[in-house]
Amino acid sequence: MSQGDLLHVVTADDISDGRRRFGRAIVWGAALVVAGVAAAQAAQQSGLADFGFTTWRPTLYAYILWAICLCWSQVLIRGEQGKRTLFVLPAALFVISLTVFPLLFAILIALSNWNLSGTRQFNGFDNIRQMWSDPFYWNALKNMVWYSLAILVEYAIAFGLALLLNAEIRARKFFRVAFLLPLMLSPVAVSWMVGKSMLELRFGPVARFFRWLGWDSPSFFGSPEIARLTIMILDAWTFIPFMMIMILAGLQAIPKELTEAARVDGASPWRSFWEVTFPLMLPVSVTAVLIRIIFKLKLADIVINLTAGGPGGATDTVTSFIFREYRDRSNVGYGTLLAMVYLVIIIIVMTVLMKIAERFTRPQT
Repeated sequence: MSQGDLLHVVTADDISDGRRRFGRAIVWGAALVVAGVAAAQAAQQSGLADFGFTTWRPTLYAYILWAICLCWSQVLIRGEQGKRTLFVLPAALFVISLTVFPLLFAILIALSNWNLSGTRQFNGFDNIRQMWSDPFYWNALKNMVWYSLAILVEYAIAFGLALLLNAEIRARKFFRVAFLLPLMLSPVAVSWMVGKSMLELRFGPVARFFRWLGWDSPSFFGSPEIARLTIMILDAWTFIPFMMIMILAGLQAIPKELTEAARVDGASPWRSFWEVTFPLMLPVSVTAVLIRIIFKLKLADIVINLTAGGPGGATDTVTSFIFREYRDRSNVGYGTLLAMVYLVIIIIVMTVLMKIAERFTRPQT
């Protein structure tokens, strides 16, 4: 590096104490401005004072000012290292503004009584007490347990289909495309084409077929048990191809020499599957099941379009129940609290499942 290039490099040793103090001062000064504006805005929203703030824009502008001062201070305090930080810091601050602030605002709404037809009023822990005594919400959580357990059956079917499509059968390419067709349809389309048309009580072809078999009133959504089972089948039909294609990709990655060696050693196809294929497929299987659980926890489209949670909340999912709290009752505060609690439950459940899955996702040797 030439002497001229060294003139453009500012190291930490070249920064004076006064420059560092100035850098820290502008950061803490901007932080005090943000805290003051946010406190004034909160007092305005709570009705304790009137500062003329009709929206949260002053807090946003104060945050932007603090972000600019923070980036500037990095260069003042750290020199060349601070310049390198500027490649990442603005993006990080932008992400924080899109996550932290909406989260804080959601917590504020969750602790309020807010009907869209009226003004928002802080009610403390009233929404939490209402949730604790709400049988429909706990029923929706229980339904999610049953819907999630159905993934085990979906996984078994997907694995069987993947084994079939990995074998040397006729028209294998055609069946691979045909089995993927349900995944190409949206759950809304499935609920209307299959649920509203084919399973319709009076004129649906499936209902007429069961009536021909002797079922007098083939109502697929009248009984709680049958309605819940129908929802499970429709959702499984839509997403089994997703797990199937992941497992099929894993099967094709297994060296054929391993299965051929097991066959030479005298292992039956069943024993070769359990002792060679299935252990090697565990990382892919666990990944497919975890992703499927994430999709299942968001299940709402089919339920909303077919049953709207009925009969009597028997088919409700947490997401569909929260949707009805917003749409039908306009209960924004209570619906937001239910969503926040459900988010915490999802984070805990997925963290535990991922910890358990770590032992299975390690590469097999």
